[in-house]
Amino acid sequence: QAQLVASGGGLVQAGGSLRLSCAASGRTFSGYAMGWLRQAPGKEREFVASISWSGGNTYYADSVKGRFTISRDNAKNTVYLQMNSLKPEETAIYYCAASLSSGRMRNADPDYWGQGTQVTVSS
Repeated sequence: QAQLVASGGGLVQAGGSLRLSCAASGRTFSGYAMGWLRQAPGKEREFVASISWSGGNTYYADSVKGRFTISRDNAKNTVYLQMNSLKPEETAIYYCAASLSSGRMRNADPDYWGQGTQVTVSS
């Protein structure tokens, strides 16, 4: 059974940084794009960032470009999200996701997603 376990969330002040990690297990994700989605209270789940299997292609939501960086280590079945200059409105549960379709990933409709990690940004 596929599992995507996110970690690294927490409480940070506005302008601060966090690094999220996601460990994938239970099946092979060879060929899958990996990414991050987030959902704030009362809002729909939204795309944050994704990275292709090779790592050669990355995509970001306009709101996070220049501040967030996604990376992956296929040998460790792990994907990371470095988040800098965090804003209070980015308080949300961040979900790790995997999808064969980068389009579905960017539509926040991936094939798989995990249980999420809470990120809280205080003002």
